[in-house]
Amino acid sequence: MKKFTIAAAFAVLSAPAFADGHAATVGDAAAGEEQFNRQCVACHVVADASGEVLAGRNARTGPNLYGIAGRPMGTIEDFRYSDAIIELGEAGTVWTEEAFVGYVQDPTGWLRETLDNRRARGKMAYQVRQEEQAYDLYAYLATFAAE
Repeated sequence: MKKFTIAAAFAVLSAPAFADGHAATVGDAAAGEEQFNRQCVACHVVADASGEVLAGRNARTGPNLYGIAGRPMGTIEDFRYSDAIIELGEAGTVWTEEAFVGYVQDPTGWLRETLDNRRARGKMAYQVRQEEQAYDLYAYLATFAAE
């Protein structure tokens, strides 16, 4: 009973930390780090505001993924996003776990469905094949929160 009480108290006290809806709820950050190093480093980097590379190499094909959880879409300065991502960002759409997982599994398909525009296209050609891996990637990237 004591373990249950402690667990319940922790759940209640930690709820405000995850209230913004951008925290990872499903994935495993450790597995996500492994997947990032296997699938994402060729195009993406995680570098903080000072330019320190926290994950990946100094790749520039894709945008910096630092602080992606909760960040408005299409807002990394000097990166050339697709018109569809820019449109979503201008509409106030942010990267949530659900959006990230849908996008990385089928970038163009997700954009077309989200925008209800069959002409919408994404620039990311790579697709994460397994949903579990997409959740793991988000969990890992969510550990790199912007200040």
